[in-house]
Amino acid sequence: MVEIPPGPFIMGSDNGPADEQPAHRVELPSFSVDKTPVTNAQFAVFLNAVGPGKSKGENLFDVDDPDARIHKRGEKWAADPGFGNHPVVEVSWAGARHYCAWVGKRLPTEAEWEKAARGTDGRKYPWGNSLPDKTKAQFNAGYNQTLPVDSFPKGSSPYGVLDMAGNAWEWVSSAYMPYPYNPKDGREDLMPGPVRGTRGGGHDAPAEEITTTQRGRTLSRNFRSGHHNIGFRCAR
Repeated sequence: MVEIPPGPFIMGSDNGPADEQPAHRVELPSFSVDKTPVTNAQFAVFLNAVGPGKSKGENLFDVDDPDARIHKRGEKWAADPGFGNHPVVEVSWAGARHYCAWVGKRLPTEAEWEKAARGTDGRKYPWGNSLPDKTKAQFNAGYNQTLPVDSFPKGSSPYGVLDMAGNAWEWVSSAYMPYPYNPKDGREDLMPGPVRGTRGGGHDAPAEEITTTQRGRTLSRNFRSGHHNIGFRCAR
C-alpha cells in the first residue's frame, strides 16, 4: 500500500462537468491505498474462500457474465490464462466492499481516491496536466481490452499510486451525491440503496473521462451487479 499524508487538497473542478463543481477544499487525515487495483488473481483467492454470493443474497461477482475473467476450473476459481494481473471487473459494489473487509481494509472514500490520484497541486491527470498518451494509461481501447495493472509507471500519481487513469473504473465507498463533498451528509453510509461513485475512467473511456476529477456521470453502474469496465482498490 501507499501512504497518503494528512492535510488539505482541492477536490473537484470549476471547469469540468456540473457534477465535478464546485472546486472545494477538503481536509483528510493520513490514509493508505493499494498501489494497484485488485487483480483477477487476487479476487480469485477471495472467491475460493467466500464464493460469489453472500447469505443475505448479495451478488459479489457476475460469474455468468462473458466479460468476467475468472472462472471455476474443477473445484477452484482461477483467473483466465493471461489475465491474472489485469484489474478484476464484473465485481459488484458489495463484492468490492466485502473483498476489502476480507483483507482487513475498506473501500476508499471518493475524497481519498481523488487526493491519492491528484495530490495537492490540482493536477488534471495523475501524472500532471499534459494530455494522456499510450505510455501513461489505457484508454480509447476496444471492449474488454484491459492491460496488467502495473503497465504504466509513467502514469503514476504524485504519491506513486498506479493505474488511477484508465484501464478500469474503480468503485469508491461514497454514494454519488452532489458536491461539495461532506462525509457526514449520508454519502458514506454503507447501507445498500444509493448509486455509488466510480472514479478514474476505463479502458474504453475517452481521454476526457480519465481525469482525476471525473465521476463517471454517464457510466452504467448498477451497484448490485458487476460491469465490464469497473474494478476497485482498497484503502486503510
